[in-house]
Formats: sequence, structure tokens, C-alpha cells
Amino acid sequence: MTNRTGPPVTNHILSDITDGVLGLTFDRAEKKNAITDGMYEALAEHLDRAQGDPDVRVVLIRSRGDAFTAGNDMASFARQSAGPVEASGPSNATRFIRTIAGFEKPIVAGVRGRAVGIGLTMLLHCDLVIIARDAKLSAPFVNLALVPEAASSLLLVARIGHVRAFSMFAGGEVLDGEAAAQWGLANRAIASEEVDAEALAAARLLATRPRQSLMATKRLMRDHTAISEQIALEMREFSARLASPEAREAFQAFAERRPPDFAKV
Repeated sequence: MTNRTGPPVTNHILSDITDGVLGLTFDRAEKKNAITDGMYEALAEHLDRAQGDPDVRVVLIRSRGDAFTAGNDMASFARQSAGPVEASGPSNATRFIRTIAGFEKPIVAGVRGRAVGIGLTMLLHCDLVIIARDAKLSAPFVNLALVPEAASSLLLVARIGHVRAFSMFAGGEVLDGEAAAQWGLANRAIASEEVDAEALAAARLLATRPRQSLMATKRLMRDHTAISEQIALEMREFSARLASPEAREAFQAFAERRPPDFAKV
């Protein structure tokens, strides 16, 4: 198989291809790998190219530093709160969500540290997830006056049930890696220092499997039409919430390091 290394870094996303595995690594450790618009664009472009690249059989998503990702960069959210998310066309975040949701090849994730918001919901589009026991998963969308995305309002409920999913979305409940594995959000929970090697081994094993059979199996296991429709519904509501007075209060409170006061809006 072809081994090649991509650019050293593209918008804080490292990439390399080894033994049929495209590695995509969050590399913004100083900001807990919070995802910027440029990072979303890079992720989407890498996945788009990988879809048609015969050298890529599996994608592996991982991170540098002590967090998988803190989720969407809050400064980006604050800027977008002045108007609809898709006012001038789909955002790069939307493009990434649609791309990973429709990606036909297997995706493996190695998760260490915190995985917040999109850090959790993207895992619902991964086929194997290796997680650290002490990882922390959360999806506190309502805390930010937003709604779930990436079809998580459908997929997370299907994985863990309504009451658990609602507690994470609305109550901001944080799930550790052990519970994530028990609840079906990850394949197994292991020591943090073992996650990267274990995830790479899992991806390399998948890369030895028959390509077309793997892709057909993934296609049969996912209702792409239902997922796409749910993403569209979520995006419309997300856009409306992001431009709401509640969201502006949430982001202002975050910037001022104070609790939000939703009673006044």
C-alpha cells in the first residue's frame, strides 16, 4: 500500500496516509482543539478527497494534547449569532457534518480527554470508537441556547434512549469513557495512553478487509435518507436559535465569564 505524508498542518488538521489509513489529527492543543471554520473546511476537504482516493481504505480521527476537541470555537459561534448560520450559503461546519454523515468508507476514532458538542456528535458517524476511560463526553447544546446537530437528535436517542440523550442535550450531563462504552457510544474504554495505538491498530485491521464489502456493510447499516433529513431539520432550527436573543445572551455570558440570565430574554 502507498504511504505518504500530507502537508505538515492545514488549519490545525494534520494528515498522513499509512497502510491504507488516512489519519486526521486535531492539532490545536493550546485551545483544547476547539474547531474553527478553517478546521471544518480542512476536515471536509480531506474527507471529500478520501472518498475517491483508492489509497485510502479507512479514516482515523484523533487528537494531539489532552482533549479530543472542546467543540466549536466559541468565537465563531459568537460572530455567527448576529445572523442565520447559512445566510450566505452553507458554512464549513455544515459541510463537514454532511460529508462525515455521508462518508462511505469506515471511520475510526481515538478519543482522549474532553469531547464536547461536535466532538461527541461526530462519533455517531464513526464505525469504531476507542475511548479513554477518563474521557469526558458532553453535548450541552441547550446551555448555549442551541439545539443538537449532526443528526444527533436521531442517532444519540437511538443509541442510548430518550431520557439519557435528553439529559445530555438539555441537562449538560457529562459521560465518562467507561459509561460511553457501556451505553454503546464506544467499542471499548482503555487507558488514555493506549488509545492512539489501539485506534491505529483497529484502523489498520479494517484496511485489510475487502473494501467493497466493508462499504456495502456500512451502507446497509445506516439509513442515509433519514440521517440527511434530520440534519436538514436540525440545521434550520440551529440557524434560528443561533440568531436568537437567548444565544446572544449565552455567548455574551461566556465571554464575560458569568452565568447566563435567560429570564431577561
